[in-house]
Amino acid sequence: MKIIWINIILSGDNAVVIALAARSLPPEQQKKAIMFGSGAAVVLRIVLTVVAAKLLELSFLQVVGGCLLLWIGYQLLTGDEDGEGESKGHGSMMTAIRTILLADLVMSLDNVIAVAATAQGNMVLLILGLAISIPLVIFGSTLMIKLMERFPVIVTLGAALIGWVGGETIVNDNLLHGYTMAHPWLHYAAAAAGAVLVVGLGKFMQARSIKKEVAAA
Repeated sequence: MKIIWINIILSGDNAVVIALAARSLPPEQQKKAIMFGSGAAVVLRIVLTVVAAKLLELSFLQVVGGCLLLWIGYQLLTGDEDGEGESKGHGSMMTAIRTILLADLVMSLDNVIAVAATAQGNMVLLILGLAISIPLVIFGSTLMIKLMERFPVIVTLGAALIGWVGGETIVNDNLLHGYTMAHPWLHYAAAAAGAVLVVGLGKFMQARSIKKEVAAA
């Protein structure tokens, strides 16, 4: 039961990322992106469970991963990942799925160790717990998209969450472990800085883009 609850908690981040990545797609492609992204994210977690402990020992890996999350958060806020027009519809969906997988890869790396420890080497229990999380992620993503359409501020909050996790991931790197253990406040400072950077830069670029459009009109 514990492993199911851990997966429910982790599914929240997945739902936000998937909703942000899929929100600009046509309704039919949204469903495909959500279904494929949710399933692929779970498969990715199973694979990560086997190698996560070794990967986390590599210096700079989480620094790179955290920077990648900051970039993804910025792209999802500004819509830079979207294609234009129907001819790019397929490309847009594939871009959304790629974004989902990249974000989930980084965000899950630290968390799958907790899941693996709870499963205590029981792969059946591990896979069952992850499989149960699929419908939760699908439901959560679909609900988040509807909420984003009604309350656009949630898009900004979602991007801020990705930025927060990105900043936190950077200071969790093995290279900085000793320093951050001596200064625990750095976790919160880096996380807050990541959120502010993503939202601040994203909003600035959005305002700049609007000014250009107005000037060109």
